[in-house]
Amino acid sequence: MKETLRYLAGLAGPSGYGSNSTAEQVTEDFSCMVPPHLTAIITGATSGIGAETARVLAKKGVRIVIPARDLRRAAELKEEIQKESPQAEIVLLEVDLSSLTSVKRFCTEFLSLGLSLNILINNAGIFSQNLEFSEDKIEMTYATNYLGHFLLTEMLLEKMVETAAKTGIQGRIINVTSVIHSWVKRDSFRFKQMLNPKNYNGTRAYAQSKLANILHVKEMARQLQARKARVTINAVHPGIVKTGIIRAHKGFITDSIYFVASKFLKSSSQGASTTCYVALCPQLEGVTGKYFADCNESSCSSLANDESEAQKLFMQTRAVIYKRLGQPAA
Repeated sequence: MKETLRYLAGLAGPSGYGSNSTAEQVTEDFSCMVPPHLTAIITGATSGIGAETARVLAKKGVRIVIPARDLRRAAELKEEIQKESPQAEIVLLEVDLSSLTSVKRFCTEFLSLGLSLNILINNAGIFSQNLEFSEDKIEMTYATNYLGHFLLTEMLLEKMVETAAKTGIQGRIINVTSVIHSWVKRDSFRFKQMLNPKNYNGTRAYAQSKLANILHVKEMARQLQARKARVTINAVHPGIVKTGIIRAHKGFITDSIYFVASKFLKSSSQGASTTCYVALCPQLEGVTGKYFADCNESSCSSLANDESEAQKLFMQTRAVIYKRLGQPAA
């Protein structure tokens, strides 16, 4: 209740920021401390909070790499950003996150460019009311929101570790998740059922994918700490934002309720604030395996904090991905 009241009132938390803070505001305070020549990959950057994240980071001098299914829309965003920040460097590469082969191709293409990689923001997300399957015969929401980002992180991790070792600048991975991960109960979180559900519910599928994003963070943080790599990974809940995903949910409630509820939704700039904060805030040096909301560390569900569940999911995910790709897991 206290957190809800704080959210509605827009009160600042320990970080000095709160639900009303914008991405511009949270980065302005420490913009002079942002290291030069950073490179960030941001998925889902052609619209919503991803586009705002790209705009704000580019304004701070970060080179932005945008993996996009729609390269035309990506080119339009690049033009918009460079109108505001003429010196911004924006790299566009094609990818379909629901396709493991496409993700692998993107990673190969990015690595061939010889660029450093300091920040990886796994932001893209879809919500589907109807049951659909990817080309890999995996439920589309889970394939896009979780599996695609898992493989992306797996294939780019060594580049991030190498960049951090060479530059002395800690790498940061951010998984954008959602508070509705807490709706998932332990007895309904079954890996095989998520890949190919018998009884489909769009909201449940979305919540499961977002829980998986947090469990990925927990296990990756453990592994990175064990190898003493200078790369952190954290989960971010952006808040309930006026984006395409919310519009996709609109059919389940009346227009009048939606109108009232929309008054409590965040703008894209407010929604991007926590991602930008975790990506650049110098005070978060060394902070890893955490869950953030409204630019402050917060609490996730007990299931999301389950280390054994995180490790089990990690192993199952790697096995499925490499089986689909027709190659042995490393």
